[in-house]
Amino acid sequence: MKVYSKRLEISQAVANLRKTSKTIGFVPTMGALHKGHASLIDFALEQQCDSVIVSIFVNPTQFNNKEDLKHYPRTLEADLDFLKPYGDKIIVFTPDAQEVYGDEVKSKDYNFQGLDKVMEGAFRPGHFEGVGTVLSHLFTIVKPDKAFFGEKDFQQLQIIRKLVEIEAIPVEIIGAPINRNDDGLAESSRNQRLTPEYREAAPFIYKTLRQVKADFSIKSIEDLKSWVIEQFAAHELLKLEYFEIADPHTLKSAKNDQKSGDFRAFIAVFAGDVRLIDTLALT
Repeated sequence: MKVYSKRLEISQAVANLRKTSKTIGFVPTMGALHKGHASLIDFALEQQCDSVIVSIFVNPTQFNNKEDLKHYPRTLEADLDFLKPYGDKIIVFTPDAQEVYGDEVKSKDYNFQGLDKVMEGAFRPGHFEGVGTVLSHLFTIVKPDKAFFGEKDFQQLQIIRKLVEIEAIPVEIIGAPINRNDDGLAESSRNQRLTPEYREAAPFIYKTLRQVKADFSIKSIEDLKSWVIEQFAAHELLKLEYFEIADPHTLKSAKNDQKSGDFRAFIAVFAGDVRLIDTLALT
């Protein structure tokens, strides 16, 4: 397993792969790696990628909350140990902000046509501009054929697809299924920050989504939203930030009389000071 931290190094490694007509996959991460990341890398290797580049970079421009950035886990040594079993199948890129952004660490302005104004975008202003900016830089550096993102961040996945359309970046964006713990909690680097008490409570999020899916054909959207709000209002530990049922393509909120077409549930919950998100297809 080769590890590079410099832009020129990773560019040369990619150029060498290109000489042998290798298909290059890309899995961008912010570190604190877990089984969800492993499933994403495995998924990339299964999608006819000869080599997968895994980046580890905590991107400062996508944090609208400075405390969240400050407390985000940074575990590079453990992350590299985690990746060692992949051997020569992967290349690891561990840049600093200078290597990614140059002298100006700031976000670009994008017109994501409203995809960034709802749900996560409404509660985390500037977040998706930061995501789009860092990925634009990383795609330019790595030049992958395919890039893989987990469907847990489904809104982000749709925005990344819009990003490559806006900037005409020649990369195929592929969503990978959510990796869950046995109790249903979606894998997330933020789970490492949960106290035992909150970790025990957190599967309630997925349990609630599953019930919404089960009731979707028999209850109105308004009733389902009210029910979810009531469930979390009664919960001693978990605090609901938002719950939404939306069209997965446009991310527009579903109307009460809509029941035909595709729909997906989206949720954000605070477990103490740890913010958790999840999503589930309803149709």
